[in-house]
Amino acid sequence: MDNGLAHEESAFINFRRYVPDPKEHGFRWVDIKQLCFSAESVADRGLLAALIGHEQFRDDYAGGGVLPDGPRHGPYWLRLITPDLYESISQEKAVQMLREWVDPLWDVPTELEADLQGEVFARLAAADGIYHLREFGDEAIHDWGRVHDYFHEFVLIDRSAGRITLIVAADD
Repeated sequence: MDNGLAHEESAFINFRRYVPDPKEHGFRWVDIKQLCFSAESVADRGLLAALIGHEQFRDDYAGGGVLPDGPRHGPYWLRLITPDLYESISQEKAVQMLREWVDPLWDVPTELEADLQGEVFARLAAADGIYHLREFGDEAIHDWGRVHDYFHEFVLIDRSAGRITLIVAADD
């Protein structure tokens, strides 16, 4: 266990697998990291703090993977991310944000829709708490953090399962 959390599994949905032409949404992807916590764990803000402190959070999402001593998280300097930057949102709002990102005018391939349903939307439906990382200014963007066109981050807390799930949906 790292900060009270243990990494269980990860999943990665690369739109290129479903859309061979990169100009047709081929640079989009969703990264899912699932961690477990003990039943007697702290409040949601404490779980967010534990997640931020976990090595799985040290991922720049630009091909380097998790760097245990890395200073970056997505496009941001890790040292600037705090639990207070996460806003609690409804399942409906999270689904809306993700659907708008996927693109409501696009006919999503059946296989991609099934994978998104199983890996993302089903997890949203099971969550007791959903948090969205707000954008927090240019000063927080690290030295090459503009590689992502869009960067959406959600943290799902499912207390009955003892799981916290980090979902990052981005374009590069």
